Amino acid sequence: MTFPGFPEETTNQIRIPEQFFRHVLPGIDKLDEMKVTLYVFWRLERMEGVFHYLHLGDLLQDTQFINSMGKDSDKARKAIEAGLRRAVRRGTLLQAGVEGQDKIICLNSAKGRAAVEAIKRGEWQASPASYPPIETYLEHPNIFLLYEANIGPLTPMIADALRDAEKTYQANWIEDAFRIAVERNKRNWHYIEAILHRWQEGGRDDRKDQSDRRDTEEARRRYAQWDK
Repeated sequence: MTFPGFPEETTNQIRIPEQFFRHVLPGIDKLDEMKVTLYVFWRLERMEGVFHYLHLGDLLQDTQFINSMGKDSDKARKAIEAGLRRAVRRGTLLQAGVEGQDKIICLNSAKGRAAVEAIKRGEWQASPASYPPIETYLEHPNIFLLYEANIGPLTPMIADALRDAEKTYQANWIEDAFRIAVERNKRNWHYIEAILHRWQEGGRDDRKDQSDRRDTEEARRRYAQWDK
């Protein structure tokens, strides 16, 4: 199947340090290392909080990723583990943890190195709980389509605001904000934008949102101040 191409309005950019292309990419000669490295970059970029890390188990929860790494689950796991070992030996990724527990996987960055040293000194222990799988290959509706389908025709001013929002917020956040506005019968952009701004300023637990997208009573109370 031929890739149809990237959309003109690209969303959810993934930041990869320039040093990767200058110093790491030229030395990678195994596909499993390349896939694992890029996948870890992508997963860590989607996280919130001060420190971002994964466990091997997190990589093994993504069915689409596993299928891309081998013909069966056993071969895929071996390919992922081999790719991870190569990335760690190269110094792109770091692993650390106490014996008997799933080691953390993080970037070889200042924060990553500090975390590894803290683990070695016994000053910090990462949570053994794995992150739930995220929807790697889910196609999110374009923000303009969401607006027209749930609110009404676009105007030039609204189109500019939507374009800015698409660059600022995650696609799943935008989709959820539209859904909440529709369920509360608040079909206007200012209400949706207020939800997004509140999530950005106050934080949002993506792990809970991805495993349970229902609009709970607690969430309804949280947005009550916008109910005008």
